[in-house]
Amino acid sequence: MSKIKDLINKLCPNGVEYKKLNEIGNTFTGLSGKSKDDFVNGNCRFITYVNIYSNPSVRLDLDDKVNVKENEKQNELKYGDILIAGSSENMEDSGMISVVCEEPKEKIYLNSFCFGFRFNNDYADRLIPGFCKHIFRSDYFRNQIISCSFGVTRYNLNKKKFLELKIPIPPIEVQEEIVRILDKFSELEAELEAELEAELEARKKQYEFWRGQMFKNKSDSKINDLFTRVKGTPITAGKMKEIEDPNGEIRIFAGGQTAVNANLEDISKANIIDYPCVIVQSRGLIDFIYYDKPFTFKNEMWAYTCDNQVTVKYLYYYLKNNVTYFREIGKQMGSMPQISLPVTEKYEVFLPSLVEQKKVVNILDKFEKLTNDITEGIPAEIELRRKQYEYYRNKLLSFEELRVNE
Repeated sequence: MSKIKDLINKLCPNGVEYKKLNEIGNTFTGLSGKSKDDFVNGNCRFITYVNIYSNPSVRLDLDDKVNVKENEKQNELKYGDILIAGSSENMEDSGMISVVCEEPKEKIYLNSFCFGFRFNNDYADRLIPGFCKHIFRSDYFRNQIISCSFGVTRYNLNKKKFLELKIPIPPIEVQEEIVRILDKFSELEAELEAELEAELEARKKQYEFWRGQMFKNKSDSKINDLFTRVKGTPITAGKMKEIEDPNGEIRIFAGGQTAVNANLEDISKANIIDYPCVIVQSRGLIDFIYYDKPFTFKNEMWAYTCDNQVTVKYLYYYLKNNVTYFREIGKQMGSMPQISLPVTEKYEVFLPSLVEQKKVVNILDKFEKLTNDITEGIPAEIELRRKQYEYYRNKLLSFEELRVNE
């Protein structure tokens, strides 16, 4: 940081030059009018808006290829090009930008949902791609981009307004030092994420191994002989969204990862469950959830309980240990994975003495807590590093604008 201050004081003590994009370059379009046949045995690689969203420095080692005609070759991507996703499903992602930070080794093009910006010759050497990679994704520029977007269900970037936006052009030495610092932050973040993900994967495998060791005995009783089936509530996804309240006392579960909180008065008292259950998520992502606070669920699902909380938790671990079996059955039911009621009703489980159940549950509770603690800790740690990077990026990319006497 001090080195950058010294460079600024030395090279641009009166401020940094800012220029409108339409003063220093021009946009170019992506490929359009392509049919399915153009993507069979293509002769050039192409970049989609997905590639742009995923990385500030766009990947060029792509597998997808498209046939490019002679009259389209003027839009071949070059080192230093700015790539813009012109359309998005939400305002926050509108106009996401990526930069070609390495010399393409082969011909590569943008698809029709994107457009590019290329600096004029006078400015191509004054802005290094690594600096552009950071400045175009900074809060300073992202907020301006969002103000240039319009739409209701889908947001599009207004090119004319986009070209009116201004960017700073500090001396090359300043740009290089900023890139060095911010690239180091990005590198450290990636290393941390890889290390934490590896640690989580190791813990999960250890947990699954011990869970498997504890359920080796032969099954001898059907679930519907040992447990009471519980019904949910007739509620739609629209209604769930309408009554959602983050501070609500009742948890409502739907398929996959969908769950919301709601208030007591929004759910029929007869449909509120206030005892421990194992919830069967029967459509989409087939899974099992143990829950012991007031809740309900969409009536396309079901749940199981009994008069002993330890036994309910034991069933949860037993079913989680065999979740692959249920998911394989679900795959056979069509495009949407799902299982029917008899699949769980007739499923056999081994139920040892209550003393043995307690031992199993206590051990697996400890493993699950450890795994969950790591799972929750990883996003928090990564988010902290990202915030550090964003803080320094915004700080490093905030320049006093050079005032020219008129």
